[in-house]
Order: sequence, then C-alpha cells, then structure tokens
Amino acid sequence: MATLDAGNQQLSYEDFGGSGPVIVFIHAFGMNRSMFGPQLDVLKTRYRCITWDQRAHGGSYTDRPFTMWDSARDCIELLDHLGIQQASLFGASQGAFVALRLALLAPHRVRSLVTLGTSAAAETPEKKSAYLQMQGALKDGEEPPQAFLDALAYICFGSNFDGAYWQDVWRRWPAKQAKLASNALIDRDDLSERLAEIAVPALVLHGSADNAYTESENQAIADGLARSEPLVRIKGGTHFLSITDPEPVNAAVSSFLAKYT
Repeated sequence: MATLDAGNQQLSYEDFGGSGPVIVFIHAFGMNRSMFGPQLDVLKTRYRCITWDQRAHGGSYTDRPFTMWDSARDCIELLDHLGIQQASLFGASQGAFVALRLALLAPHRVRSLVTLGTSAAAETPEKKSAYLQMQGALKDGEEPPQAFLDALAYICFGSNFDGAYWQDVWRRWPAKQAKLASNALIDRDDLSERLAEIAVPALVLHGSADNAYTESENQAIADGLARSEPLVRIKGGTHFLSITDPEPVNAAVSSFLAKYT
C-alpha cells in the first residue's frame, strides 16, 4: 500500500505495475480497493491495474465533508502522481458516480469507461430518507448495530451471498467516516442531462437482483452516453456484481477492454 497527499487529503492506493494499458478501479460505498480482487486476478497480467481508497474509506481518512466531484479530482491527482496521462475507469456503484464525474472534468484523461450497478441521477427523496434513517443508527465511538450491517449487506449482496467478511469491515468503520461518506452519496447532484458529453467507449452492467439501482437507471446511462455498448444484463446479479458475480463480469469486461484499450 502507498499513500498520496492530495491537497488536504491523504489517499491510500496500490499500483500493481506492468507495462500494459492502465485501468483505475473505483470502489463502491462502504468498500475499499480490495473489492476488485476477482477482476485483478484476471486483468493484472495484461493491464497496469491501480486501486485506491476514496475519502472516508479504507486507509483514506478524512476530517471534512466532501462531494463526488472532490473524489473525481482526487483520482485525477492520483493519475498525475503516477505520471499516467490516460486510463480506463472501472467504477462500481459509487465508484461509477466518481468515474462519470472524472470523465466530465477531464475527458482527455479517460480512455474507456466501465460502470456496474449505478445511476446518473440524484437520489430520490424516498431513498434519501431511508439512507438518513440508516445513518442515524451510527454513533461515534460505537460499532454499528447489527440491523445496520444486515440492511447494508442486503442492499449490496442480496440474500444469497455470505457478506460476513464485509460486515466485519463495516463493523470497524468509524462512524464519523461512514457519515461523511454517506452524506456525499446522498447529496450528489444529477448528471442525467450531461451524459452525452462523455464520448469515450463505455460498458454498462446491471444485475437483475440489484437492490439499490434499477435496470431502467442503468439503461438510461447506456442510452445517454455517446458511445456506450448495449447494456449488459446479468441474470440474478446483485448490486456489487464484481464480488458476487465475477465470472460474467470478467467475461464482459475482458471483451470490452480488448476492443478499447
């Protein structure tokens, strides 16, 4: 693990090296850079793979509020730090929020784009209310209640996947960090009308058992992006497809990257 001072923020990252085209993996809410292990197993022999922890996640502690735009700028700083001019972006859920914003901020830095289980829209009032209710269960200096952990696991993994490992990660997540991360997710802005500005090749994947975002939300991204492949629907796939359904994800992504990197 290495660290980067990005303005007032220290970021934790890992560069797996190699001379192939660069892929930057951007993790989901509550996760960390290790969530892409099943993809790294397949891709790191052919590509230079980079993973990093966003603000308030993993090893990237923060002491102030932030937005998804701030996280996109953090990723640009990481590219600058590593001397990388252009990379393919692989974003899962919140990671795709960041990837889409990076592609708008610095389109010349993005070679191609992969998104999994996400939305370009702002959260609905109903979802905001539900997430704020979950956030209210978090108390500084205390472990999150089991009901919080179970609810988050159900959103992320559904009911047929053993999420015990990640529940342990969330149990150790400081409440202040979790709240800052949650607020950034809940308060993000709507990008729906700007998708056509993103003109790089793109691949959008959605699981039919996603408990966070609908197929129509992912279809809207595929329809809105200027150069997206047809939406890839993974039957029975959960919200965190990269973990629960790695084989179809890896097959689709490998084929796409072979064409556009």
